Amino acid sequence: MASYRSIGFMGLHLLLHMILLISPASGIGVNWGTQATHPLPPSTVVRMLRDNGFQKVKLFEADANILKALGKSGIQVMVGIPNDMLLTLANSVEAAEDWVTQNVSSHVSSNAVDIRYVAVGNEPFLSTLNGSYVGLTLPALVNIQSALIKAGLANQVKVTVPLNADVYQTSTNVPSGGDFRSDIRDTMLQIVKFLNDNGAPFTVNIYPFISLYNDPNFPADFAFFKGSSSAINDGGKVYQNVFDANHDTLVWALQKYGYGNLSIIVGEIGWPTDGDINANPKNAEQFNQGFMSRITAGQGTPMRPSPVDAYLFSLIDEDAKSIRPGNFERHWGLFYIDGQPKYPLRLGTTNSNGLVPAMDVHYLAKKWCVMSPAARLDDPQLEPSVSYACSHGDCTSLGYGTSCGNLDSRGNISYAFNNYYQINNQLDSACKFPDGLSVVTGNDPSVGDCKFRIMIQDTTAANIGMASSLRLNIIVFVSLLVFTLP
Repeated sequence: MASYRSIGFMGLHLLLHMILLISPASGIGVNWGTQATHPLPPSTVVRMLRDNGFQKVKLFEADANILKALGKSGIQVMVGIPNDMLLTLANSVEAAEDWVTQNVSSHVSSNAVDIRYVAVGNEPFLSTLNGSYVGLTLPALVNIQSALIKAGLANQVKVTVPLNADVYQTSTNVPSGGDFRSDIRDTMLQIVKFLNDNGAPFTVNIYPFISLYNDPNFPADFAFFKGSSSAINDGGKVYQNVFDANHDTLVWALQKYGYGNLSIIVGEIGWPTDGDINANPKNAEQFNQGFMSRITAGQGTPMRPSPVDAYLFSLIDEDAKSIRPGNFERHWGLFYIDGQPKYPLRLGTTNSNGLVPAMDVHYLAKKWCVMSPAARLDDPQLEPSVSYACSHGDCTSLGYGTSCGNLDSRGNISYAFNNYYQINNQLDSACKFPDGLSVVTGNDPSVGDCKFRIMIQDTTAANIGMASSLRLNIIVFVSLLVFTLP
């Protein structure tokens, strides 16, 4: 390595400029997911980001309209590549070059988007994926890096792979026993070496909520940041919460193989507000405020005392997300799908004492679809109707321990009907279940914390098309019920 003396003034100036470009960004970031039936306009969301002082945003795919809206916003961007693209990118340098040209170069040059990272894949080594992407991730990473070099962007834009925390583990129940999962260890070490060689960060998603969700015996206080009776002492380093312990297990795994100085980004961290007994606004506020208070205080972990570089998960609820991991998956947002805050949260980025809501949001009419007072609970058409409404809507707020868990049978049915009705833009045909089971009302059926929400207006082409085709779907559905059920 050349000494500082041999670099000279111009060389040192260039070196400092490069360091500024590739050093981890300060401040807090947030994930912006788009799996929603009625997404807010990108310009509205970008204003939300700025109003709340978010300095960084992580995207799961390269949406041209979103990237354009982020142009000249002053917000740094991590743009993602979905797992289903890894096969193509792994097998073709040309495909990687085309992707970079279309989704990075054009936006950096034409729209002045401050893209800092390309996230290659999203948790591709999850054990539930059965190794589908283990052989594809590194080749895709290499090809994207080559494409960035060819585009002259490799100093400004770094590659990374957002990985779930299940890629490492400890055999000693303390962080210092950290190592990479045995079935993917060789691949992980190749990726780590590649990231290190290219000045790129290791990105990991850490979810204390999942620890609590998966293990009913997990000490609840250890999931938060207020101290715990289950603290871990690891050679004099005391761990009062599972986030620190999890994070430093990774640090030890990296250190074990000579990469102890590799920078780490926490790509996702947060707490859901519904869909499970432990998922509620109170717990989410406690967790996220505890985490943010550490960030603003400049506190890191026992092994990495400097502030954590992190992206909260997530900005807005996604009511069309898969619920295979659990009903809570649609409720990670700091904001509801209409951009309204769920609870007070001080990010420390603005003078506001809480989150700033989305502006200029327009709603559909104040009307709801509910179970008709004249309908009977033993109507044979009722069960398939509710099943249809929930499978084509979102009933994840129903059930034990959820926000609507205290509704009676009629309340549950009304909630299912109304959600389906709102998702389908209050079309008359979306509240015409067979046997007169449903009726439109102007009286808000909300009860306590259980909100029967009015949908926001959506003028996207996709939903306009959905609305026009829904009429036929409803007619077919009702006809099937009438002619096939006893």
